[in-house]
Amino acid sequence: MDKQRTIKNSAELKGVGLHTGQKVRIEFKPACDNAGIFFVRKDLADDVTIKADCYSVVQPNRFPRRTSVGNNEVFVHTIEHLMAALNLLNLDNIQINIWGEEIPGMDGSAQPFIDVLKKAEIVEQNAPRRYFKVKEPLWVESNGSSLAIFPDDKLRVSYTLKYDNPLISTAYIDLIVNGNPDKSLYAARTFCLEEEIKPLEEMGLGKGSNYDNTLVVAKDKIIDNDLRVSDEFVKHKVIDLLGDLYLAGPFQGHVFAVKSGHNLNIQMVNKLRQQYERTSVGRIISPQPFVPEKTELSIEDIMRILPHRYPFLLIDRVVELEPRKRAVGIKNVTMNDYFFKGHFPGRPVMPGVLIVEAMAQVGGVLMLSCTENMGKIAYFMAADKIRFRKTVVPGDQLVLQVEAGRIKTKTGTIYTKALVDGKVVTEATLMFALVD
Repeated sequence: MDKQRTIKNSAELKGVGLHTGQKVRIEFKPACDNAGIFFVRKDLADDVTIKADCYSVVQPNRFPRRTSVGNNEVFVHTIEHLMAALNLLNLDNIQINIWGEEIPGMDGSAQPFIDVLKKAEIVEQNAPRRYFKVKEPLWVESNGSSLAIFPDDKLRVSYTLKYDNPLISTAYIDLIVNGNPDKSLYAARTFCLEEEIKPLEEMGLGKGSNYDNTLVVAKDKIIDNDLRVSDEFVKHKVIDLLGDLYLAGPFQGHVFAVKSGHNLNIQMVNKLRQQYERTSVGRIISPQPFVPEKTELSIEDIMRILPHRYPFLLIDRVVELEPRKRAVGIKNVTMNDYFFKGHFPGRPVMPGVLIVEAMAQVGGVLMLSCTENMGKIAYFMAADKIRFRKTVVPGDQLVLQVEAGRIKTKTGTIYTKALVDGKVVTEATLMFALVD
């Protein structure tokens, strides 16, 4: 079984953002098993952590011609070449401190990132590497471009490039990603057509681009530069693709791409997330398994532990947390909650199953905040002794109390109560299976 991987030593790079033109420094640091890939904005008054995954990716129409991740109004831009390096090296867990808002463009390829990460020494960890296996074909297309993924027992990419430019023309590449990348692939640099420069400048982009870090292609030549490797154009498109798709995490499938760019790539990331969620019904998994050392958790803290998002994140905060013992969560019930639109709309009542789900989410926080359970999957297996004692209506505040029962390495039982104004409205015993 493959093991997760991180780096042994810290390392850093300095450069200029391709689009912002701002000087920026990034620092790579080892991360623990199951921590994932995450950025920490160190240039802000308070450090902001942004997970590099399908839940934090920003839709490309907001920040075109690049791939960005963020939460609220804090972002990290142009991450695709770095993410491709991590994908090609099979790196799972790494902390990336960044002083700035955009990854440095370096020479326009993934090579500087791969070189510095190799020097930092890649090491195996104890936890097994989890792959999402594509179960059924996925497909997206737009304006003559298409991207599909079919089931396979490995990650394979087949890419066809076609440009209405005689120097780029048509090219095809087929490769398998196995953790030992070919330099002729990751040394391929980003490119644009000469006629694209003015529109990019009008959009305020490309401020850090030059003829050294970007291949500018005219009708009859590459301006002030030469190709570094054969088929450099199609190889760099594969780099962009591998970087974008790694936001969905390690997966196995055969990727077929025809003229695909960031827009389609991110659409496919969303498709992968949807298929993952459909095939993972009934489980709670920590997508960012590191918990602040405090006994109260904000909604941001909760989202680091649980993968749930609106409209299915049913707890607003955790006001008490004793790992392995108990937790207390809060759910403010308002008329704006989506379920009131169709559940007794004339006399709004919160569905009982959603009260149970809210209690289960607090239970998920309790179980997955334990060090030994970080990164595990908690499958909701059974519910027993459910009692609904009082209706819950808009204006109520649910206090969700969870007491740990027997939590072993593979199973867990919790005892839950939901209260309004100090009176029990719902109670249940919930059982989970804990798996790596």
